[in-house]
Amino acid sequence: MSLNFKRTYKFAFISALYITVFGVGFVGFLSHYIFHSDQEQLTLFLLVFGFSLYLFSFLVIQYRVEFFIYRRVKKIYDDVSFLESSTVISQPITTDMATLTREVKKFATDKKMEIETLKIKEAYRREFLGNVSHELKTPLFTVQGYILTLLGGAMKDKTLRKKYLERAEKGVERLVYIVQDLDMISKFEMGDLNLNFENFNIVQVTQNVFDLLEMKAENKNIILSFDNKYSKPIFVSGDREKIQQAITNLVVNSIKYGKENGFVEVGFEILNNGKVIVRVKDNGEGIEKQNIPRLFERFYRVDKSGARTEGGSGLGLSIVKHIIEAHNGKIHVQSEFNKGSEFSFTIEKAE
Repeated sequence: MSLNFKRTYKFAFISALYITVFGVGFVGFLSHYIFHSDQEQLTLFLLVFGFSLYLFSFLVIQYRVEFFIYRRVKKIYDDVSFLESSTVISQPITTDMATLTREVKKFATDKKMEIETLKIKEAYRREFLGNVSHELKTPLFTVQGYILTLLGGAMKDKTLRKKYLERAEKGVERLVYIVQDLDMISKFEMGDLNLNFENFNIVQVTQNVFDLLEMKAENKNIILSFDNKYSKPIFVSGDREKIQQAITNLVVNSIKYGKENGFVEVGFEILNNGKVIVRVKDNGEGIEKQNIPRLFERFYRVDKSGARTEGGSGLGLSIVKHIIEAHNGKIHVQSEFNKGSEFSFTIEKAE
């Protein structure tokens, strides 16, 4: 480690002055009262002696202070040298104790914050691994159960064979969804997923989503509609496929938690800052206030039991967040429990 001193002389200057005053006074006293020296010679002697003593004291004190601090502070820095990002290590060592104390306190505060952040990340990692294990375990055990039943003799019954194979296929499909969604999130976080930007009509894209989810909505008698009649296209700039997936995930989420005979509305608003805001509104179950901050976490579910009966990977909202942020947009949620929710996000308007 290369360390340089920021030289400060105040301590050595004052310390050398104290030593010189004492030394000259003491020698002058001895010379005058004990040796009875000549006054003129004594004055000259004291001046030369005082200057020499001061210079010697100053140099010795300055050197010793620097050497003392260098050796001990360097050892402290070496002990924590694994924290290479430290702002203290990257700066010159100072012999000014006030500055050094301030820097060490700042160093300690920064490290404490880093440790707290690492603890939070570690807790999140453990929770994430637990969630992944749980999400993968359920369909795996389902598939395993049906296959073992077939191998145990049910394969001879054509009706049971077809029934169990179809159920095993659904379990495999869910595993595929989870793996694909996890792969997409990983690519977003690593910056490896390239976006193909183009100008497209977001009204038409939303209509495509409605067409794809029409049957799913009809199962709960939920109406999919726009909040207004958009006779003119609204062109935005982005990855058409990814934005369609984001809208699909939001609409699917509204259907999943929607009430029977309910509705899901999608609306658009052109903002003055060159962006378009997309709103997905429903009159479903709504979300309790304490759950809203964690909605976009991977595998986080508001309804721990009922949500899994609806299928899916548990990564839908997390994927939406990553897609919107990759487009330099923002996503917001407003919800009132038992009254419904509104998810909205921004996207660049096409020029």
